Amino acid sequence: MIKIDYKLGFRDLNRQVRNLVDLSASKIQLLLKTWDMRQGSPVITRDGVYTTRSWTDWTSGFFFGIPLLLFDFTGDRSLLEEAKKGIKDFIPAHLTHFGVHDHGFIVISTYGNLLRLMHENKIGHDEMEDQLYKQALKVSGAIQAARWMHLCNGSGYIYSFCGRHSLFIDTIRSLRSLAVAHQLGQPLLLEDNQKISLFHRLLIHAETTARYNIYFGEGRDAYDVRGRVAQEAIFNVDTGKFRCPSTQQGYSPYSTWTRGLAWALCGFAEQLEFLENVEESEFRPIGEKDAVIARFLNVAKATADFYINNTPADGIPYWDTGAPGLYNIKDYLDLPADPLNKYEPVDSSAAVIAAQGFIRLGNYLVQKEQTDEGEMYLRAGLTVARNVFSEPYLSTNLDHQGLILHSVYHRPAGWDKLTSGEASMWGDYHAVELALLIYRLANNESPPTFFIK
Repeated sequence: MIKIDYKLGFRDLNRQVRNLVDLSASKIQLLLKTWDMRQGSPVITRDGVYTTRSWTDWTSGFFFGIPLLLFDFTGDRSLLEEAKKGIKDFIPAHLTHFGVHDHGFIVISTYGNLLRLMHENKIGHDEMEDQLYKQALKVSGAIQAARWMHLCNGSGYIYSFCGRHSLFIDTIRSLRSLAVAHQLGQPLLLEDNQKISLFHRLLIHAETTARYNIYFGEGRDAYDVRGRVAQEAIFNVDTGKFRCPSTQQGYSPYSTWTRGLAWALCGFAEQLEFLENVEESEFRPIGEKDAVIARFLNVAKATADFYINNTPADGIPYWDTGAPGLYNIKDYLDLPADPLNKYEPVDSSAAVIAAQGFIRLGNYLVQKEQTDEGEMYLRAGLTVARNVFSEPYLSTNLDHQGLILHSVYHRPAGWDKLTSGEASMWGDYHAVELALLIYRLANNESPPTFFIK
């Protein structure tokens, strides 16, 4: 389990955060100048060079989102302008992409960050641009909510790109699109002008995810361990009934793919921040605000505790908690992860996503005066961040285009080498996003949020 450093503070990571920002700025500026988006978005590196990977084009938002996050740090206008140009040229097609569950990744990372920067007075206010960003976010949220599977119990979910039968844990972070669009006043209009609340669909999807993708140690099946996460839940599309857990990128439906675990932790934690800003009346008829928040908090804490207890001492997880080769690594949960072992790869991208979830959850609990638990999660997040922001995970070689090494994409498909030292665009983006969160809190500033405060 993670050996949490309870003495670690936000300012203790100042040097590492600055180093990461400098390295990221150097790498992304070169990549923006040389990358040809006509071949698709950069996804993962091969021998230190970014390449595409045909599955879904879900990383373009991270590619153009990184320079926006870096601009927030540095004020370098060239980063802002490069990002805006790329967004203008390549992101609009994604706004109406009905075929994916990725709007929270693509659109919030781009138009969402631009709107945040404008409302935080980091960039000059331009009314036409402000309206453009808002319109993009409203369209994206409604399109994402329209990708809906109705269940026999009256609930439902946003189905994955695999089809109507498939509910992905990843999609918990796409709920950000629904949240922002709702905040901007956008409903989903269906046949006969039926008006659907995007906020209600957000709540229903989150509850369906909690019920079928998250375990709570309540005897659901023989492998029901509190906090365990199934990447995918499968439903019968004719009857709307749940059939079984599944996975695309994990080892087994009954083990935990650790990036899916990280998505759950981070997704539910950041939604807690959003829910606090929603009026009680908007929760009805779905539920009472206090009950919904309690449910989200229960999920976030369960996944956080599972991560702590099932991750090596340094907080960097192996790619799946049930990966078959782990038994060859003696005492692997009691020692720092070994990214160069010959049995199973680690996934640094899961670490940077989870660390943000820990910090947001901890900060939320501290504000609620639940100090002991809050401090534990805060220090867990900082412990993970300190270790993943250091070598051998931080890429200090400027000839390597990636920022955070030892990231895994799709182990079952054979897309990853065992000890490749390769990076991913989502890992790099979430590392910079994590750094910005830590930087803000170190300077007693409010944390950046996906929604408008």
